[in-house]
Amino acid sequence: AVVSTQSTGEVGVEHLLRDIKDTTVGSLSQHLTTLVTALKSLFSKLDDISVYLGQVTDGTLPVNHPIIYQLQDVFNLLPNLNIPQLMDAFTVKTNDQNLVMYTASIIRAVIALHSLINNKTSNCAAEKDGVKKVEVEKEDKEEKEKDTSKEDSNKKDVKST
Repeated sequence: AVVSTQSTGEVGVEHLLRDIKDTTVGSLSQHLTTLVTALKSLFSKLDDISVYLGQVTDGTLPVNHPIIYQLQDVFNLLPNLNIPQLMDAFTVKTNDQNLVMYTASIIRAVIALHSLINNKTSNCAAEKDGVKKVEVEKEDKEEKEKDTSKEDSNKKDVKST
């Protein structure tokens, strides 16, 4: 049997996704691993393209027109990010996501503070109960000592008579 630990965020996401009966949905770690692998692959391919274009401009490699046409198609398919409406939409989307993360952080902090206050209150109550128990025990001991001393004196009185 293998026991592994997961981060609290991953456990929370898995808890939310447990009702989804889609078999294509994997665990969060698998999804993130796939994304990281894809980004590394993209970086590698872009680096290869950059090296190739650098060698073509230096003249060390001849121009391969089908490759240049494919690159031109790729660059033509890229969105124009200088459109003000698109930039505003990205800004709004990013702000909405940041607002959710900020609100979640505040809620987590408030819950943590609430737990801390509850813990402190229960500890103070336990200390007060402990102090009261100690005082009651001291009073009980004093009463027992008084009772034993009275019994001893009564026994002495009974013996002397």
